[in-house]
Amino acid sequence: MMSSSPYRLAANIASVLFVCAIAPNGAAADPPRLPVPTVDQSAVAARGYFYVGGRYVGDPGKETMQGQMYVEVLAPKDVRRPYPLVLIHGAAQTATNWMGTPDGRKGWAEFFVEQGYVVYMVDQPMRGRSAAHPGDGATRMFTAPQEEGQFTAIERTGTWPQAKKHTQWPGEGENKGRHGDPIFDAFYATQVETVISNEETQLRNQAAGAALLDKIGSAIILTHSQSGPFGWLIADARPALVKGIVAIEPSGPPFENTIISSGKGRAWGVADVPLTYDPPVKDPAELAVVRDETSDGPDLFVCWMQKTPARQLVNLKNIPAVVVAAEASYHSVYDHCTVKYLNQAGMKVEYVPLAEKGIHGNGHMVMLEKNNLEIARLLDDWMRNNVSR
Repeated sequence: MMSSSPYRLAANIASVLFVCAIAPNGAAADPPRLPVPTVDQSAVAARGYFYVGGRYVGDPGKETMQGQMYVEVLAPKDVRRPYPLVLIHGAAQTATNWMGTPDGRKGWAEFFVEQGYVVYMVDQPMRGRSAAHPGDGATRMFTAPQEEGQFTAIERTGTWPQAKKHTQWPGEGENKGRHGDPIFDAFYATQVETVISNEETQLRNQAAGAALLDKIGSAIILTHSQSGPFGWLIADARPALVKGIVAIEPSGPPFENTIISSGKGRAWGVADVPLTYDPPVKDPAELAVVRDETSDGPDLFVCWMQKTPARQLVNLKNIPAVVVAAEASYHSVYDHCTVKYLNQAGMKVEYVPLAEKGIHGNGHMVMLEKNNLEIARLLDDWMRNNVSR
């Protein structure tokens, strides 16, 4: 619950710290030792939590709740941005992605509060504090070597050409980015089980995201990785309440998996569940697609697009959006395809490869890497310049 008196809470904490700092004989004691470095949170006026969405399921007398979503909110002392920011993490992650970095630096949540945003962070339904139940379906857990190969040590183990450019994961020494390194271990400790079904995950997050906007009003949605489809789906359900979409390396490319997995994916183009097209689509097989004859550049995936005339994503056409891709990430191979597809379907999506903005060396987990705040500043600039009242 939101504290009714953050100043009283701060005073109580200060009193405790003062008492702890005085040794029994009156001599000053060593300051308290904290488990990780603290970051400046002076811009935060208040914080709290609540749950949204969910419904009761099960036989009478045995009901349980399904689909509810944990939401944590940070409010700044000085609200200077017109819309709050909703941060949605990716697969195997929770809201801890935004709270700090595994080496103890400031995270995106505090940074965006400092810029004047009210910040909402969620744990996806069936994840973290939005607990999953056995009836929700099978789950998977990324192994440490999988995380190394996709996120943290890709310069050594990545299978795509751009991986060699990775320099921004924090740490030092020969074992940087690998299990046994304390920074990697701190990151891996945050990883949790993920429900395997993309369809079930997307439907529940669309419903819970819509319920969140019904509660808080208009907002900007920021997604990362697996949550990328949620931005398009929540906007499809509540187009008047989504004022902008910032998609950090969203799930893609349209219709086909690559690099990390193979085979068909995202049958609705940028999602695995229905989106509103015009002319209407009842079955994704009605989407006529054709592959580009060539790639758009060296070491890039060859995109699948709609045959012309392309059906339009009518509920998304007036929502400003940006897709951001890191230089060394596996997403650098195909995120341009997601942007091309969305623009062909009537959106106005800007593509921002970080390297073209002079930001180099990043892998997929940009919010945790050494230059995380430089990237956050770029996102804030984009939102201020593109999202209007």
